[in-house]
Amino acid sequence: MAKPRVCLAYSGGLDTSCILRWLIEEGYEVVCFLANVGQEEDWAAVEKKALAIGAQKMIIEDLRREFIEELCFRAIQCNAIYEGRYLLGTSLARPVIARAQMRVAQRENCQYVSHGATGKGNDQVRFELAFYAIQPSIKVIAPWRDPKFFNRFAGRQDLLDYAAANNIPVTSTKEKPYSMDANSAHCSYEAGILEDPNQTPPADMWTMTADPLTAPNEPDDITIHFEKGIPAKVVTPEREYTDSVELFYALNKLGYKHGVGRIDIVENRFIGLKSRGCYDFSPAMTILREAHLDLEGLVLDGQVRSLRDQFVTHNWSNLLYNGHYFSPEREFLENSIVFSQKRVNGEVRVRLYKGHTYILGRSSSTEKLYDEVEASMDTLQDFAPTDTTGFIAIQSIRLKKYGLQKAEEGESLSRA
Repeated sequence: MAKPRVCLAYSGGLDTSCILRWLIEEGYEVVCFLANVGQEEDWAAVEKKALAIGAQKMIIEDLRREFIEELCFRAIQCNAIYEGRYLLGTSLARPVIARAQMRVAQRENCQYVSHGATGKGNDQVRFELAFYAIQPSIKVIAPWRDPKFFNRFAGRQDLLDYAAANNIPVTSTKEKPYSMDANSAHCSYEAGILEDPNQTPPADMWTMTADPLTAPNEPDDITIHFEKGIPAKVVTPEREYTDSVELFYALNKLGYKHGVGRIDIVENRFIGLKSRGCYDFSPAMTILREAHLDLEGLVLDGQVRSLRDQFVTHNWSNLLYNGHYFSPEREFLENSIVFSQKRVNGEVRVRLYKGHTYILGRSSSTEKLYDEVEASMDTLQDFAPTDTTGFIAIQSIRLKKYGLQKAEEGESLSRA
């Protein structure tokens, strides 16, 4: 009788290496899958390790372009941000990874998929909601929620003992007492010593941003061109970039140099727990979002922008954070995003310096919502000051009524 096949999201770290061996012990044939979403990795070493542990196959796919163009750039278009701080670096990568893992599972005739996400985190929700939406019949093995697994492996020491007993090579983590997750959009750091929200992160922890205190004393000025809200070209002091992946990585490099995009926050996880996380927010995401926000001020209709900010940006960000990318509501919101960006065309001049992004200027050769003559305080062309008298009179009708109502109740608005 053929063994059941499972596609495991495999990173090569302690958890997934032990999970791989445990699944084999439980009677499964395991196909390992690893997505390249921009993290630095010894891909050959990961494959060699997985096969040595007992995997039937190790499949690695380069998803960097898909990740940047379909998720990161869409996030830029809607200025996505969670709880006013988090630019969704991990959240943005999960739909791309889950979708690719399901493609592999289907191609390899796997009846099951598995992951190493903790039972307290957001990723278990993100991965599994994606799996079920893509293939409702798929069966999921979540070891950290399986009593057979978590009663055997109560913590990291149990995993280390199991790895030693099964000749599973592991790297020492004593010098880095926290967990990391990296991709093109950011690197996150959490757990370990960082679980104390008052513990200052080690200075040598950060990998995608230089310390702003030691960043160069001379800035770099760049120009970012947008077409329909999507970055189309970046001009740096050295050269021009038009390829999406190349310009994204060029901005990451410049942002690293100037310490742009570093935050330390306490956020609210979807399952209800608070979590302290430190993030190297992809310098590229930080720079592009600031530039995009600025360009919209020039070319986007004010009411469209107001509705988008209140409804689309907030809800799209929450949907991505909570793992609802493969949902009808996300598709509905995305149509609104695309519509709102039809005329977000132009260029923004940006200065990078000591951890900050400064806007130097913006322009658009095609979008004409801003009129320099109309806005000028030195001309009355096409504007009659007397019209404002009527405008104020109409706007005051409701407020006069409110003032009279308060007076009748014995209250004064002057004390409000």
